[in-house]
Amino acid sequence: MISQEDANSVLFVGNVDARQGDLTIRAAEMTVYYAPKGKNGANEVTKLICRKNVEITQGDWLGTGNRMDYLAKDRKVILSGNAKAWQGPNMVSGKTIVYYLDEKRSIVEQDKKKSGRVTAVIHPQADKKK
Repeated sequence: MISQEDANSVLFVGNVDARQGDLTIRAAEMTVYYAPKGKNGANEVTKLICRKNVEITQGDWLGTGNRMDYLAKDRKVILSGNAKAWQGPNMVSGKTIVYYLDEKRSIVEQDKKKSGRVTAVIHPQADKKK
């Protein structure tokens, strides 16, 4: 851990594992940025930037990429660099995946350099009447 007080940030290097409720973030490197101390004397996290082997899970949603930016104010995650997301057996991939934590919805953006398409593999549910 390297504290960078002038930059209002803390850098964690190694097998970083951060958890809050059902949200888990794993990465090789995580920088936590925070606002200066507020009225209650606590530092408020404003964003996280994770690099290398990033994995984020919330319930049955799993996202991976080479980089993840978490924006606390918007409660959203932006995965980039080989961005992929799974929900159960279903998978999507694209240039970037924006995941809204509170809404549990995502937006996948195409990579125009790679055929300009988002890739999705959807498995239909088995017939439950059997």
